[in-house]
Amino acid sequence: MMKRIYTLLLLCILSSGFAQEASGPYLSVTTADAAIPLKISSSEVQISGTIAHVRITQVYQNLGNRPIEAKYVFPLSTKAAVHKMQMTIGDRIVNAKIFERQEAQKVYSNALEQGKRAAKLDQDRPNVFQMNVGNIMPNDEITIDVYYTEMLVPVNGEYQFVAPAVVGPRFIGESTKNEESFNMPFTKKGVADTFHFDITVTLNAGMIIQNIGCSSHKVNVNYPDAKTAEVFLSKSNENPANRDFILNYNLRGSSIQSGLLLYEHEDENFFAFQMEPTNKVSLEEIPAREYLFIVDVSGSMNGYPLEVSKELMRNLLCDLRPTDSFNVQLFASSSTIFSPIPLETNGQNIEAAIRFLSEGQGGGGTQLLNALNNAYNLARKDRSSARSMVVITDGYVSVEKEAFELIRNNLDQANVFTFGIGSSVNRYLIEGMAKVANSESFVATTMSEAQEVAKKFKKYIATPLLTQVKIEAKGFDVYDIAPNSIPDIFAARPLTVYGKYHGRPEGKLIVTGYQGKKAFHQEYKISRGHLSRANKALRYLWARKKIAELDDYQKLFNNKVKDSIITLGLKYNLATAYTSFVAVDEAIMNEEGALKTIKQPLPLPKHVNNSAVGAAAEVNGKTNFKKTFKISFNITLSKSKERYFTMAFKAIYSKLVDRCLDQYEQVRIQFNAKGQIIRVEKMENERWVYDNALTNEFITHSNKQMNLPRELIVILRK
Repeated sequence: MMKRIYTLLLLCILSSGFAQEASGPYLSVTTADAAIPLKISSSEVQISGTIAHVRITQVYQNLGNRPIEAKYVFPLSTKAAVHKMQMTIGDRIVNAKIFERQEAQKVYSNALEQGKRAAKLDQDRPNVFQMNVGNIMPNDEITIDVYYTEMLVPVNGEYQFVAPAVVGPRFIGESTKNEESFNMPFTKKGVADTFHFDITVTLNAGMIIQNIGCSSHKVNVNYPDAKTAEVFLSKSNENPANRDFILNYNLRGSSIQSGLLLYEHEDENFFAFQMEPTNKVSLEEIPAREYLFIVDVSGSMNGYPLEVSKELMRNLLCDLRPTDSFNVQLFASSSTIFSPIPLETNGQNIEAAIRFLSEGQGGGGTQLLNALNNAYNLARKDRSSARSMVVITDGYVSVEKEAFELIRNNLDQANVFTFGIGSSVNRYLIEGMAKVANSESFVATTMSEAQEVAKKFKKYIATPLLTQVKIEAKGFDVYDIAPNSIPDIFAARPLTVYGKYHGRPEGKLIVTGYQGKKAFHQEYKISRGHLSRANKALRYLWARKKIAELDDYQKLFNNKVKDSIITLGLKYNLATAYTSFVAVDEAIMNEEGALKTIKQPLPLPKHVNNSAVGAAAEVNGKTNFKKTFKISFNITLSKSKERYFTMAFKAIYSKLVDRCLDQYEQVRIQFNAKGQIIRVEKMENERWVYDNALTNEFITHSNKQMNLPRELIVILRK
């Protein structure tokens, strides 16, 4: 009853837009004397070649006067192989042991009942983990270290390391499960981090490092030598814990080199093979395509994320060809469609679609499954058209596997591409939807990235994939290959295969397939591989890949599969959905056994409004559009640039221009080469007259500059 009253009071306080389902996350009011158990969360990253080794250190404290249990939900990479955990109390180090999940809970609960300090790590999603630390005594500080490793796979020649920082609020309205990890408190937007956050990265690339940069945080970079870089967070970062840490870098060389890593461990030998196809071809004719853009306008997308979505849509639509057709679907707690049937790609239709999106109000829960079902049932322009669905969302839902299953059951209906929008998107959903569709995923955290990922999408759909891929070993005795079937290889994304082998590392690997209409064949000599004890991570990476095949993207499975995952987790010391780490300190500290449980408040992800947490609402019905003003130019622009300028200009200045054209027959605006407005004139008595007040009004109306090739004059008329 009290929770209902609190929720009602919270809804009265929230004033910005609509919101997500209240039965999941909730806002936390923090005060100066609040009992916040997490003191520090820091990460130390060592990247050697293409493998990242990460140690996450969490320090928990008890500033109160009674024993507590701390619960903290945090994200990791979707590809992380979590293989070790330690608990440190004073000068004592306790190595955690891996147990089947139910047994782990028993071991942890028994330790707490006996008054012992204990910690337990559970995986709730491949990218969502929960840490429980119990019997933290008054004035105690307990340090937990979690170790994981992952393989970095370059795209278009660029490497990216992502350290997820915060689990965003999840809409649970379409889920039948009551998951504790998604019922966590969030601090209000703008509240300072409640714990110290830090990350350092040491990059030993083995090749000369180029173009290193961090799009998410301000960083300082030291270069001990040309092949090594040390990256530190700048102290000038504000609230660094409220967004993913994203580091990008290139290595000297125009393409990714094929590589084979080898590791021999007792009775098992492991390998990892990475290769990028080098024979690039272009299709002479690309058939006409039909695109359905499915845009999330739920509460968590309200404000800046929705503005990024609009920028992305402007770029995507401008890059469509005249032979393509398109439609737009907005969704939150319900869905609304721009047009009953797909429309031609022309300036008028694109402009109307952007206005449709611009007038879509961010609010409500994220009914993703309902939106996908509606999308699959929409009419096509014609039966022979090839449909591609482009889903644009932050992914703040808890029905990932249900979405994967829905897409997998409709692979013959449409291709599915995904665009993650935001500073801390649910990469498990964004990457997983694309994975089961054999397509590609993209993430945009800012306006500028929205432009860049649109370019990448255009390049991707214009480049033929390597299909019907097969890998054959000759003179190299391999087994337990993962993945067991190789999907189509995306443009400029290398093929990565893990496996085991018997005997000596000799012979060769042969990769075959088709790229466009041309047969592909490439060979790699095993003798060129790198055999080293330093490649120990291959054990964990192989096992993690096998677990991903069995569980990550599968909804329906039997106990045999579950037993296989448990066996892999226990044998290779990995946290999985069915195995957990537990560390127990044998000293009895809390003889009475009473505990106060505190859920660690999570920072609200950057740019996400308080309306992401609360009640649900629906998307308004379809908007009717009136014709807007016309724009003509003094120079000739390409069709794509003309489209983009027209849509961007109208998105920014429509209301102001409409008001001006109610008074004047025509208005003329001059832009300089930087895209800044420098002069506005009005038509009076068939003469152009400079208007200083109108010029200042346009200049002060928006600080956004138009992207122009050179100086430009536009004439506006009804």
